[in-house]
Amino acid sequence: QGVIRVHLLEAENLVQKDNFLGAIRGKSDPYAFLRVGTVQYRSKTVSRDLNPIWNETFEFVVHEVPGQDLEVDLYDEDPDKDDFMGSLLISLVDVMNDRTVDEWFPLSKTTSGHLHLKLEWLSLVNDQEKLHEDKKGLSTAILIVYLDSAFNLPKNHFEYSNGECGTKKIKNNKYLKKMEREPSSFVLLTVGNKTQKSKTCNFSKDPTWGQAFTFFVHSAHSQSLHIEIKDKERDSALGTSVVCLSHLLKDPSMTLDQRFQLDHSSSDSFIKMKLVLRALDVEEPDPQRVKAGVNASKLGPVHVMEKAGNQQFSSPQVSKVPPMSKDSAALESLPKKDSGEDLDAKDSSGGPVPSETVSGLDEAEGKQNPEHGPPSALPSRAVAVPTLPVLQEMRVAPSVTSLGSLPSSCFELSSSNLDIHNGTEMPLGEIQLTVRYASIRQSLVVLVNGCRNLVPSSNRGVDPYVRIYLLPDRRWTSRKKTSVKKKTLNPQYDEKFEFFESLENVKKRTLDIAVKNSRPFISQERKELGKVRIDLSREDLIKGFAQW
Repeated sequence: QGVIRVHLLEAENLVQKDNFLGAIRGKSDPYAFLRVGTVQYRSKTVSRDLNPIWNETFEFVVHEVPGQDLEVDLYDEDPDKDDFMGSLLISLVDVMNDRTVDEWFPLSKTTSGHLHLKLEWLSLVNDQEKLHEDKKGLSTAILIVYLDSAFNLPKNHFEYSNGECGTKKIKNNKYLKKMEREPSSFVLLTVGNKTQKSKTCNFSKDPTWGQAFTFFVHSAHSQSLHIEIKDKERDSALGTSVVCLSHLLKDPSMTLDQRFQLDHSSSDSFIKMKLVLRALDVEEPDPQRVKAGVNASKLGPVHVMEKAGNQQFSSPQVSKVPPMSKDSAALESLPKKDSGEDLDAKDSSGGPVPSETVSGLDEAEGKQNPEHGPPSALPSRAVAVPTLPVLQEMRVAPSVTSLGSLPSSCFELSSSNLDIHNGTEMPLGEIQLTVRYASIRQSLVVLVNGCRNLVPSSNRGVDPYVRIYLLPDRRWTSRKKTSVKKKTLNPQYDEKFEFFESLENVKKRTLDIAVKNSRPFISQERKELGKVRIDLSREDLIKGFAQW
């Protein structure tokens, strides 16, 4: 949806963390972690300074708004263990609306300290006049690569090379048998000094990857995209290609969608990609909305939320509140999340394919608390979304009298828990979803934000997770699944999943979403907590929708 450029400028009145001889308090050596989604950067460390000046710039691609926020954690660098100094969680919805924000933000979860940030929202525009070289080293464009597939890859590099080395090795029967296998190929994509790697497609001369990648571009006239296809089993190159980004400038839409001939490969080997170049443009903001100075955090437009594992997320207390826009009013009118539930969770970042997994900082099993060290996982947060089309809700058990008629595979009863009502108008609770179709990536994007007021299946509580199918496809390999949240009726996931299908096909499909309880195999507890089905033919997927 855009790019957020973060200027990390300075901080003031940070807490003292360094102790000498256990009593004398000294200065700290602060540095910052900045995150949007799964992308994280670390700033330089400023030695012995409670009012550090960084003057560093970081850029993040933003895929979903709402759904992604800017997270900043400050730490004091120590030889043994780094100490937590405060944090920020900033809504990117507000930055997108305001375009440019220059503010001092009060740090949360600490006794003192402010952080000075300048935030710029860069829109993606199809305007070649914006592609001027930036002398400050900042990006001027973004390249989006949709890696589709390859055709007629050689089984090995000896198929197109008659070198001596190949002749000698092929004499070995064991090696010859291995060489006859179909290649297990992956792709390395490089622009400038950044290289990204695709997934591996096993044992196929015609692999299909179906993945999208983004690269920041400093000079579209001089930079190139380098492609190398490699075989995982033999670590050998199966083909290469170089695409000069200046070729995209010859097309009015700055787009190339074609097969590219592979070099150092078979004569009929190709790779199919779609390349889209978009200039980054900062629109002129309304001067009345741009604030500066330490008091700007009290009067400014940016929504700052607290990061916590089991607390309600809210803005800092303000002395004056400016008039809200219609969008802000819609967000404020949404019901607040129940803060009383335990949000302990075990992050399954090694799970299937969620590109963004957000979990609480105050974890019970092996997780790090921000007061004890730098985070290894992203903190949880509340995501406010506007009210849009109502989802078709399928209540698995609207009343006790209807429970007996349901098949056990759909709703397994526990004799110890027949009172399923939770005291709200939604007897089985609610799930918050954001759904849209990403045209450039050619994928349906489903963001599972969280659930609230779920029904406990036993006295032990529930460990909920969300399962997604894009019907009628019910194959196990096509199933999407979130991480499991431990002992909570109000789990927060903020996990994104993609289904790579054409828009025409997606409009014929139905999203089948079930909230389930992770239980032992032999347990008699109810597994399915509730279901929602969304008929995608009725929705404007390009515009997207977000709804409880």
